[in-house]
Amino acid sequence: MTHSTADTVRRNLSRIRDEIAQACERSNRNPDDVTLVAVTKSVGVDEVRILFDLGVRHFGESRLHEAETKTDAVDRDAIWHMVGHIQRRKAKGVVERFDCIDAVDRIELAHTLDQRAGEAQKCIPVLVEVNVSGETEKYGFSTSETGSAAAALNEMEHLDIQGLMTMAPRVDDPETIRCHFANLRRIRDDLGLRELSMGMSEDYVVAIEEGSTQVRIGRALFKV
Repeated sequence: MTHSTADTVRRNLSRIRDEIAQACERSNRNPDDVTLVAVTKSVGVDEVRILFDLGVRHFGESRLHEAETKTDAVDRDAIWHMVGHIQRRKAKGVVERFDCIDAVDRIELAHTLDQRAGEAQKCIPVLVEVNVSGETEKYGFSTSETGSAAAALNEMEHLDIQGLMTMAPRVDDPETIRCHFANLRRIRDDLGLRELSMGMSEDYVVAIEEGSTQVRIGRALFKV
């Protein structure tokens, strides 16, 4: 990583942390209750290291093979989130490599993850992915399926269901998708879960104002 790239990441991270704090102040929340997950799928090991040195501890990857070198590159205090769609045949590697799984989008996958976690003698934290907008190209349970999906996962011995996750539609004005974030928060509250992973580079401010506890930010960290 060049000095200019390191400076860019440092400046972007500072701005994002400030915006998280401001969004929390507007919604009467504690900034410590919002976790920044740095999505590093588009960058290399050097960027991961500089973020770690700047205090970031949560990292997100969407592909198993890309995570393998990066997870070994920083201190074991780093927490690695699988944020992408998972093929069942790769469940064993995902369970072994990642600390938590943020995109459990179907019951069949949950059963496979539960089995693989049992074989690894682990209990792995998971989030249920909800297709809150109903877009056909997106993965995840529908809002009407979420309660039964959460109940099913709660019965699995080696999965620790901690909350819900969604990817909102990409729009020019994040205000137009505020309703989707608010809807997922209501579902989370009804289920009595803790975590709410919603909001990415384009819309994390609105997501935090609507109750997000985890924001997944990639592009905004690295843009020049």
